Amino acid sequence: MYFITSKILWLIVAPSSFLIILLCLAVLLAFLRRFRAASILGGVVTLSLAILSFSPVAERVALSLEQRFPAYKDDGRPIKGVIVLGGGLNLASSVTQGRLVLGAAGDRLVAMADLARRYPDATIIFTGGSGYLFGSSGSEADVIEKNLIHLGIAPNRILFERASRNTYENAVMTKAMVQPAGGEHWLLVTSALHMPRAMGLFRAAGFELEAYPVDWRTAPDFNGMLSDEPASSRLRLFDLAIREWVGLFAARFTGQSRELFPAPY
Repeated sequence: MYFITSKILWLIVAPSSFLIILLCLAVLLAFLRRFRAASILGGVVTLSLAILSFSPVAERVALSLEQRFPAYKDDGRPIKGVIVLGGGLNLASSVTQGRLVLGAAGDRLVAMADLARRYPDATIIFTGGSGYLFGSSGSEADVIEKNLIHLGIAPNRILFERASRNTYENAVMTKAMVQPAGGEHWLLVTSALHMPRAMGLFRAAGFELEAYPVDWRTAPDFNGMLSDEPASSRLRLFDLAIREWVGLFAARFTGQSRELFPAPY
């Protein structure tokens, strides 16, 4: 029920979706001849879209998440295993085309292939089913397993958890699958933006890992105002960052995480 509710609510409260709904409301008010209310609401929405699309607000919100866990540095300790979270595929296109179609978070799969090569004795687990509410006929794990050769990974090198639909289920189901022992050194691979929420959920599930962030969306020393990225890219980044912040609060409120804003120990 939590999965379905969260998906439906996010369709409405995602910043870009919410602003479009408000803009439609402004048009309706104008149609009803409530011109003053329509102009005020339309002006607020237009200004909000302009600020989010052309200012560095999105980068600033995302940066606080991405810098929470630093890039991994190998300290020489033996690595028992690696957990790679799903989300790196465009699942619908992959199923339709019958091949790997990487999404914006495809760095997760690149890291999986790299870590499998660098640590041949480590257990590598990919966890991910389908996060779609409707219309999905496959799981990420199934698609990746069929296409391991295209990632340069030998068959049977990766273990798969196929049923999880979100990060909470990734944590609970992978913990049950692995049954990690105390003192073991495990890595968690996911996008830097997503790492704080993922670490909180895995810790609460009783699985202690070290963060291996990938897929950074921000560049602190780069002036994005001078880039040729379309305005919509900032709006998309703001959506992703707000989704993580909402997810952090929701996880803490529902007891799925013990920490509001997890940090390295």
